[in-house]
Parts: sequence; structure tokens; C-alpha cells
Amino acid sequence: MTTTTVNPPTTNTAAVLDDAHLGDIKGALGTIRLDDHAPRQGLSAKLKTLLAIVGPGLIVMVGDNDAGAFATYGQAGQNYGTHLLWTLLLLVPVLYVNQEMVLRLGAVTGVGHARLILERFGKFWGAFSVIDLFLLNALTLVTEFIGVTLAAGYLGLPKAGAVVLAAAIIIASAFTGSFQRFERVAMALCAASLLLVPVYFMIHPKTSQMAHDFVVPNLPGGSGGLSAVMLLIIGIVGTTVAPWQLFFQQSYVIDKRITPRFMKYEKIDLWIGIAVVVVGAGAMMGLTAAAFAGTEGVGQFTDTAGVIHGVAERAGHLAGVLFAIALLDASIIGAFAVSLSTAYAIGDVFGIKHSLHRGVKGAKGFYAVYAGLVGLAAVIVLIPGSPLGLLTAGVQTLAGVLLPSASVFLLLLCNDREVLGPWVNGPRTNAFTAAVVGVLVTLSVILTAAVLFPDISAGAIMRIMAVCGVVGVLAAGYSFTRRRTGTKEDRIDRTGREDWRMPPLETLTKPKVSTAYKLGMGALRGYLLVAMILVVVKLVQVALAN
Repeated sequence: MTTTTVNPPTTNTAAVLDDAHLGDIKGALGTIRLDDHAPRQGLSAKLKTLLAIVGPGLIVMVGDNDAGAFATYGQAGQNYGTHLLWTLLLLVPVLYVNQEMVLRLGAVTGVGHARLILERFGKFWGAFSVIDLFLLNALTLVTEFIGVTLAAGYLGLPKAGAVVLAAAIIIASAFTGSFQRFERVAMALCAASLLLVPVYFMIHPKTSQMAHDFVVPNLPGGSGGLSAVMLLIIGIVGTTVAPWQLFFQQSYVIDKRITPRFMKYEKIDLWIGIAVVVVGAGAMMGLTAAAFAGTEGVGQFTDTAGVIHGVAERAGHLAGVLFAIALLDASIIGAFAVSLSTAYAIGDVFGIKHSLHRGVKGAKGFYAVYAGLVGLAAVIVLIPGSPLGLLTAGVQTLAGVLLPSASVFLLLLCNDREVLGPWVNGPRTNAFTAAVVGVLVTLSVILTAAVLFPDISAGAIMRIMAVCGVVGVLAAGYSFTRRRTGTKEDRIDRTGREDWRMPPLETLTKPKVSTAYKLGMGALRGYLLVAMILVVVKLVQVALAN
């Protein structure tokens, strides 16, 4: 087999779209100067570097445990105890592989996710990615402010005042014109998420039972309740692996000015974030299960406010207060990340200056999008009679429908040699990611069917899974046969890749489009169009009926 050498050009100019993304790395916990090329020798030097780099992976993961996650994990714990803890363990490799590909794209290319989709897949998919991200994120922001109202209600605070104050904090923290100050606020909120730890120990779930359920898969409820359990599992996947995460982390890595030279430190940052999100999710599921065990509330989940009251009844008022504050904190940091991901994507696609290093005067459009989204979501929550429950359900459904397409583009971009050069995926990463995409497509189809047919049976769900499984096996067989009979792909020489950056976008060769690619993308486009229309129609019908 021949070897293709990708030499790092000495005059390689990165395709960074905003010059504010070039310069010193100014993190919440340290700074690395642009001209600092000294090797990191010794534990102290490596630790200082890690402290300066840490942030993107931690924030995106903690932001994932937002208001929607509190509701989803609370429902799992209240209705099924700790029997669904095993889903979190299965999601760990999915989280790492997805987010590692994203941080690699950010550090190597210097270009946001939406812009890469636009340039490499055409205007339709570029516009689709931005429009669907904008709409989905706007709805997600509404759920964050719903979390604020629920926490405020338990704490005895006026809901309108709490929403306005939260919106003001979210906007003001980004409007300082300093990336470092914003990250310090975000990291403080990440630290506050640890309030769940004392609540966990105040309720003290059975450790042995949690350890067992964490590693032993179980589908509670029997055949009659399989459909409800499957939909909740899909909800757990949707709230843990969300489309906005891909756009946020790639752009945030770029805005923090992280380059391939610090990739291993950013991977550690990502693992720290994954550990925090899994521990937090497990704690929420475990403490909720213990709070409702042996009570009439088992299987009667309503919303997160009901969970707070159940926690307080079991462990006392202080536990309820701490849980409510943790919910408030999660809602704010989730709103931070979701708003930023949208503002970054729009800035990337439309060529608007977009960086937290710039003041408001230097990036008016970027800050206008950010503040406008936050303000709109806050207003919707405060409108009397708003269908907040329906909006929450709509967010989970649309996120589940759109997630497979986001993963497909991520996989394609990470195999684009013009974009990633020596940083492209290896065969193992491709095989695992392709399997994940297949699972996500299956879950997306099940979710869409369940929205259209609320009384869907367990048998129908199993048939959908079987059909998708057969299609997946056929697709994998076709891919394997094509590789065996076709020309073997050249191996990439990855030496010197720490100095390699993607050249300017206009200098890249357009990707070759095969017949299989056209058919696949056409099928994806058709499925997304039909699924989104059907879901929206169903949600409108429910709204009118209520």
C-alpha cells in the first residue's frame, strides 16, 4: 500500500474567518502567549497548560445537563428508579467520539461548523444547518427559562423577576468584550453544578443498586410498557447528544484560539467534561429514584417542580433549595451555550465579526443575535397562556429528528482530506461513528413515528428497529464490498500534523460527488423534510386541541 505524505507547509495560512481568533490563549484559569512554543517539561508546566486550555469541553458538557436534562433524568428516576442508568455508560463513547471530532475540526480549520457545511456541501445544506439550528436553539432557550421559572417558584421568587434577572445575567456576561471574563463566569457556573453532590448524599441512594444498574442493561415495565421506556431512552440520548453541542464546541475552540499543538490537553478537558456530565446525570437519576421510592409518586412524573418537592419531602427543605439552585444554575449555563452556538454559526455563515474578544461595537451583529435570542425566549416564557409544555416536547422531538443529519455531516467533514489533511479520521473512528449514525437514525424514525402515533405498540417499535437494522447491515456490506473491490485508499502520513492548519477555504478543491453520495444525501434530505413537516403539523394539532 502506498503512503501519501501530507507535509505541513511552512507558510500555511489558516482559514480563520475572524482575526480576533488569532492571538494569545486567554482562558479562565491561565494564559498561553502566542509566541510560547517551549516544550512542556515537568508536571507543573503541563498542569499550567491544562488549566489555561480547560473550558470548551467542560462548558459544553455541563451545559448539556441543562433544564431539559433535569426533566429527562428526573422522569427516568421517578418513573423507573435507577433501571436506566446503563444508558449513560453507553453514551460515554458516543459523547467522546462526536465531540473529539468537533474539537479537531475547530483546532485544525479555524472555521465554524456551519461555514464548513456551507462550503463543502453547498448552499442548501449550509442554509438548512443555520435555519434548523436557529429554530431549534430558540425553542431550547425557552425550555431553559422554563427551568428558571420552576426553580424560582420553589425558592419563593417572583417568576417574572427571576426570568428578567437571568436574561440580564446571560446577556451582560457576554457583553464585557473579554473572552476571559466570560469564561470565568461560565466556569463559576460549572462549579455551582456540583451542588447536586450534597443533595445526593443527603438522600443517599443505595450505592450497590446504582453500581449494578449502571453496568447491567434493563428495560423496566415489561412488554406493555416497552414503548414508553423506549421513548424515554430516546429522550435521554437526545438531551445528552444534542446538535447545538457540535456547533458550540467547534466555534468556542476557535474563539479560544486553541491550535492543534494543544490537542491532547483539549482531549483531557473533554474527558473532564464527560465525567462531570455522566456523574451529574447519574446523581440526578439516583437521587430522584431514592426520593420517590415507596411513595405514590412513582411513575407519576409531571415536571421538574414535582421532582424538587419530592426531594424536599424525602431529605428536607435544604435539599430542595439546593436542588432548585442547581436547576437555576443549569438553566443559565445551558442558555449561555445555546445562545453562543447560534450567534457563532450565523456569524460564520454571513461573514459577521463574531468573537467574545471583541466589544459590542466591534461585533454588533454577533451580540445582537445573542441578545435577541435570549430576549425572545424570555418574553415567550412570560406570555400568559404560552404552551410551554408543548414547546418542551417539540424541542425534544425536533432534536431527535435532526441529530442524525448533524452526525452525518460531522463524519463526512472528518473524512475530507482537504479540510483536515493529516487529521482525518482513521478506519476505527469511521466504523464506530457510522454505527452510531445508524442507531441515531433508528431512534429518530421511532421518535417521529411515536409523535404521529402516540399509541404506537411495542411490536411496531421492534419492527422499525428490525427494518433499520437490516438496512444498516446491507449498507455496511455494500461499503465493505466496495472497499475490497475498489482501489485501496492511500494511508495518511500523520507526522508533523501539530503544525498543519487548513488553508483558506477558497483554495480548497471541491469534493468529488459520487452517485452513492447523491442518493444518500437525497434520501437524507427527503427524510428530514417529511419528518419535520409531520412533526410540526402534529404539534400544531395538539396546540389547537388544547
